[in-house]
Amino acid sequence: MKLPKEVIFAINELKKSGFEAYAVGGCVRDFLINKEPKDWDIATSALPEEIQKIFPKNFYENKFGTVTVFVDLFQMEITTYRVDQKYSDKRHPDSVKYTKSLKEDLKRRDFTINAMALGADGKIIDLFGGQRDLKEKLIRAVGDPEERFKEDALRLMRAVRFASQLDFPIEGETEKIIRKLSGNIDYISKERIRDELIKIVLSDHPKYGFDLMVKLNILNYVMPETLAGVGVEQNKHHIYDVYEHNTRALQYTADQKYSLEVRLSALFHDVAKPQTKRGKGYNATFYNHDIVGAKITKKIMKRLKFSNKEIDKISLLVKYHLFYYNVGEVTDSSVRRLVVKVGLENIEDLIKVRFADRIGSGTPKAEPYKLRHFRYMVNKVSKDPVSVKMLKIKGDEVIKLLNIKPGPKVGLLLNALLSEVLDDPNRNKKEYLEKKVKKLNDFSISELASMVKKSEEQIKIIEKEEKRKFKV
Repeated sequence: MKLPKEVIFAINELKKSGFEAYAVGGCVRDFLINKEPKDWDIATSALPEEIQKIFPKNFYENKFGTVTVFVDLFQMEITTYRVDQKYSDKRHPDSVKYTKSLKEDLKRRDFTINAMALGADGKIIDLFGGQRDLKEKLIRAVGDPEERFKEDALRLMRAVRFASQLDFPIEGETEKIIRKLSGNIDYISKERIRDELIKIVLSDHPKYGFDLMVKLNILNYVMPETLAGVGVEQNKHHIYDVYEHNTRALQYTADQKYSLEVRLSALFHDVAKPQTKRGKGYNATFYNHDIVGAKITKKIMKRLKFSNKEIDKISLLVKYHLFYYNVGEVTDSSVRRLVVKVGLENIEDLIKVRFADRIGSGTPKAEPYKLRHFRYMVNKVSKDPVSVKMLKIKGDEVIKLLNIKPGPKVGLLLNALLSEVLDDPNRNKKEYLEKKVKKLNDFSISELASMVKKSEEQIKIIEKEEKRKFKV
């Protein structure tokens, strides 16, 4: 792998002006393991205003001496060598002091593998054994680990993140101090915890990352709901406890390179089993763990400041991960109703979560034929009307036909019609719907609401009965 020409250019331009300059940090680590760096960072003895003079295309608006520089369309961050002052909030330095020493700049960094510098000529400056630790595959703090982690508590999470991304163990003394200071996680903002957690989940080895968080007493502060599954035995369908099952399901989704939403859904799909467990041993049950799990998922994700869109989708997948499907037993109508509740755009992800659930059980029955047939059925019924918008009669037409005013009654009438059409798509004909809506118009708003509610309750009864056939 070669240094990008823009990085070489920037380093050489700084050197021409009489300053030291090196690529530093994570980009050097990735470069040495032959992994394409996402970003390139340069450290220099030049002050921010001197950097700006050398590179006219720049952006500078922070107190840490970092200037964002553009060379053609290539973007990089160039930062003045610095020494961080006291960390009062255990997260950010109170102030920074510029220095002319590369060594002083490197020794303030978190881990040895992130504390190396690379010259434009390819020469490595390694003052703390980063190359050795890369070779030995170790995450080790620079200098005194207690000092490093007391400075910035986010480093507790970063250690786990790098371990799961690189599949490296954490060096003994570094690990010992992380466990000792794990409570300092509470000083980190929920947004930063979320960001590190996402990187762990999206790594190639997320289960290893979660196992490390358990070992280091970090998961207790980050996601105690997941930790609650440790030691909770399941039933005849599983050989692992709840925690092991959930993290194995997560690892399967990582192996398949699935999206963040699918990975988190797999992690959370059985999160409520500790609360819903009834009985012991072979015949233990976990009724409604899907419903309770969706609520717990929302609670976790809201606490960690995930977006509403992510919360809604992931809790939806958790809620419906137990969908019942058996060839010859489930009707087209049942599949249509599932599509209505889950959304056609989410069905494929729901199937992926189901696969992860079964693979993570330890007694996997992938049932590819059933799921292939389910996909076929979804594809078939997706052409049928599965929403009010797909009815052959619209709200304004109902208003005109019945000579009524716009209001909640119109929506109730349309939902009553949809219930009919979900049972039999052949009823989605304008003539039939017009006749039906005229009959329904004789009912009051409360009667229509009761009718729609009764239909929904009947569906729930059917679903509950189907779940009994398929205990999980």
